[in-house]
Amino acid sequence: MQDHTGGAGKAAAAASADQQRKEALALALKDFTSEMKLVDVVDLVAFVRTEQHGNIADLVRSSAELYFKDDTLRYGMAASVDLDWDRPPTIGLDLEFYHKGVWVYFSLVLGEPENAVNVSYIEFTNASDDPEENTRRLLAALDDARAEARG
Repeated sequence: MQDHTGGAGKAAAAASADQQRKEALALALKDFTSEMKLVDVVDLVAFVRTEQHGNIADLVRSSAELYFKDDTLRYGMAASVDLDWDRPPTIGLDLEFYHKGVWVYFSLVLGEPENAVNVSYIEFTNASDDPEENTRRLLAALDDARAEARG
């Protein structure tokens, strides 16, 4: 992630900020992740294996629209499947979050019993030298990106 600017103190602060950001993103994605897991796993595996990225993008879009404003969360056109006889499948989806000058590139790993969020990179428009300020910007962007409650 960004904000690694050198020095032991700064490196520790950046590592702490990275963990906070990952946790905040995972929490913000909780309902979306649950919605994605309503998709029949056989269909999702087939879409990934046959590189039907348009279908995956549609699934991501329809799941995201319930919880996020339009075009804030989208499929990054890459996915993977880990499927074997001796364990449940895991499906990795590359996703992008963009809102209020904050870009987050990450993989959402859908699995059983747990899911995971692996953040690849976070970019801030006009980034601050203060990792905590950038973390506050991410938190604000995630909060503001939430869809309005539907009546």
